[in-house]
Amino acid sequence: MPKPEKTFRIGPCSASVFVNTPKAKDKARSFRSVSLQRRYKSGDTWKSATSFGLSDLPAAIAVLQMAMTHVASKEAEFGKQEESF
Repeated sequence: MPKPEKTFRIGPCSASVFVNTPKAKDKARSFRSVSLQRRYKSGDTWKSATSFGLSDLPAAIAVLQMAMTHVASKEAEFGKQEESF
């Protein structure tokens, strides 16, 4: 399983940013995707879920905003690199 480039956490909610680089004929173009999850404990075992209750939503929104800012800054860096060629 690939490791995330960056993970943002608030309470039980986390947003992980992954870099994907598909194979292309002419040039490699990376893009990022974000995975959102909520951790919880069931007995002695930690588990993950992708559904959120009302009380989880503020933290979920906050980590998604942090992930969006990170991805946007990386995209801006990529745009500057393309302009210099």
